[in-house]
Amino acid sequence: MKPLFTLFAAAFLALAPAADAARLTDSPLVDADWLSAHLGAEGLVILDVRDPDTNAMGADYAGGHVPGAVSAPYAGYGWRVERDGIPGMLPPTDEIAARIGALGIDNADHVVIVAQGSNSTEFGKATRVYWTFKVLGHDAVSILDGGHQAWLAAGGAAATDAVAPVPAVFAATLRPELIATTDEVAAAIGDDVALVDGRPAAQYRGEEKAGVARVAGTIPTAVNIEHTGFYQSHFIKPDTVSALEQAVGLDGGEKTITFCNTGHWASIAWFGISEVAGNKAVAMYDGSMAEWTRDESRPVQ
Repeated sequence: MKPLFTLFAAAFLALAPAADAARLTDSPLVDADWLSAHLGAEGLVILDVRDPDTNAMGADYAGGHVPGAVSAPYAGYGWRVERDGIPGMLPPTDEIAARIGALGIDNADHVVIVAQGSNSTEFGKATRVYWTFKVLGHDAVSILDGGHQAWLAAGGAAATDAVAPVPAVFAATLRPELIATTDEVAAAIGDDVALVDGRPAAQYRGEEKAGVARVAGTIPTAVNIEHTGFYQSHFIKPDTVSALEQAVGLDGGEKTITFCNTGHWASIAWFGISEVAGNKAVAMYDGSMAEWTRDESRPVQ
């Protein structure tokens, strides 16, 4: 880890290309056995993104976590912010880079993200943070498959001592190709770009609507792969992702944009198609239906 620099120095370094990280694995998912075998490894940072839970005893960081894990709650740490009136957006690059550095993460570290793993929506905390690291140019990142509940089921120890990270400098190199803009989504309607709506089928069909969307419905030409199809206690295998795509008429190799309401469920679909199935021509529409429907001139079907 590197010592904390001044904010000026951190901002300056954020403009520089990120150093190559010491990747401990190329896999986007690691299991509890892998994590247990690598506890204490140099350059490993375990990031617990669970939010404080007052309803389930022990289902949060304070109730027990992977030994050595650092807490960075999904809802409370600033992984997503409101931008231009749109909720749940990626923060400005320098801001999110500074937050990552404050967790003791630098560009030489391999990050393993831990959610609770209780359902697909909860596991989406991990996929969204994973996407954030990828957008910032950091490839040395994995997710604990099955989350903390899989860790406990495998006999993993649960520590209760809070880890205080030593601040570091994290230099971000933005990858805009992983972030779909509203203009790119609009162009995709008339192009050979697949639009994948990761919301529940009732929202896709316009029978229900999230509060952040102005109107019900979906973006024209979009197909629906519900986020729940990607995760059932563990993330599905590559061939199952391919089967989900084929079921809605996709061949698994086309340029694709995933979306939902605010870019949370969309990150699950993005992770499945891009990282698990291996289609690297996938971007996520961060603003999703919250941003798309704000302008009445944009079509909704």
